[in-house]
Amino acid sequence: MQLTLTMGQKWKQLFYILLPILITQLALSAMTFFDTNMSGHFSPADLAGVAIGVSLWVPVQTGLNGILMAITPIVSQLVGAQRKDKVSYYVIQALWLSLALSIVVLIAGIILVKPILNGMNLELRVHNVALYYLCAMAFGVVPLFAYTVLRSFMDALGQTRFTMLITLMSLPINVLLNYLLIYGNWGFPRLGGVGSGVATATTYWIIMLVAGITAHRGKIFTEYRIFSKIYGIAASALKELIKIGVPIGFAIFFETAVFSAVTLFMSSYNTATIAAHQAAMNFASTLYMIPLSICMALTILVGFETGASRPRDAKTYSVMGISSAVGLSLITAIILLIWGEQVARLYSTDLQVIQLAQHFLIYAIFFQISDAVATPTQGALRGYKDVNPAFLLTFLSYWVIGLPVGYILARWTTWGPYGYWIGLITGLAVGAILLLWRLVRVQHRFAEQKQHAKAT
Repeated sequence: MQLTLTMGQKWKQLFYILLPILITQLALSAMTFFDTNMSGHFSPADLAGVAIGVSLWVPVQTGLNGILMAITPIVSQLVGAQRKDKVSYYVIQALWLSLALSIVVLIAGIILVKPILNGMNLELRVHNVALYYLCAMAFGVVPLFAYTVLRSFMDALGQTRFTMLITLMSLPINVLLNYLLIYGNWGFPRLGGVGSGVATATTYWIIMLVAGITAHRGKIFTEYRIFSKIYGIAASALKELIKIGVPIGFAIFFETAVFSAVTLFMSSYNTATIAAHQAAMNFASTLYMIPLSICMALTILVGFETGASRPRDAKTYSVMGISSAVGLSLITAIILLIWGEQVARLYSTDLQVIQLAQHFLIYAIFFQISDAVATPTQGALRGYKDVNPAFLLTFLSYWVIGLPVGYILARWTTWGPYGYWIGLITGLAVGAILLLWRLVRVQHRFAEQKQHAKAT
């Protein structure tokens, strides 16, 4: 990353960092897409089982990944402040933290997964697919969290092309393993939806190893000497990572968990409704990669500019990122309006599932527009290391407003399962307004602090 003086230079740097992140996020999302899609073509029950498994796993994965993403603003601000010698120390501490979180997740899974699934009203086949899918995914927890740290380190330096190439390399491997393990091709066992979990866990090991080698041997990264010294666990560094990361992780968790909660509530409906809901939600999650990628790019760029004490540049990048996300969301809305049926057919050949999924996709249009405001705004706030208010606002919007509204509409009106989606739209809209208000306040306060510092 470098100092930019004109708007043209800023747009160039934004897209230089953003495009590889977007491709990376789409590729990572594509793993879940192919898990869901290929399981759906095996059977509706396998699609529903993977849907339940994903709904339990994704909030945990994204929430804990969010904690580890604390390394991004820390490294970007260190680079902006010309304190590169501290980078290796913090990356190693983040890797220790990733290992600790992995152990916690595995222990919690052993204790909680079976009781949770047993408490749900699931068909036997759906129950078993969900259980063994999660058991398979457990083998990928350690490498996934370690990869999150290594990826965040490389991205924080503005070298987003490397994580893009690593993820693109892994995607065809994941699809091939799905092909072999879901359908039992080429002599491999025919595992159905469970095979997608085995395939994805294996892929996580591959991307972690490649990322580790790249961070250690890549010419651009050698000056940081990431693995030249394996530091012991340092309480002070872990405290800083946790102080920044936990609010980020909880904010992400509350956002993703509310979608998973809706999917779990959907278990009271028939298998076709669960499958259609998951198909629509999976495609909406793929579209969500656009604002999420802008969010991550803004964390890097805003963090770099705040570390270098340039409040005007930090604010400019925030405006550019949010406006870009809104514009792109309007384009994807048009795509869903025109080709909604074709999108639904990507997930199933069952006519009932296709019709239901097409209806769900209409509602997805509205909440992905709100996401276009809320998600990049959170990224900008993380660049300022302002994370606690965003966590609280996210909880309020999604869990105090969005989910209760959805539950009421689904249970006591004729909207049925669509009521949950209306609740999601309501919560996301409120969250977008509140987060944008917080960003304006933070930018104003930061600019005043820098002006005061210059005056004295």
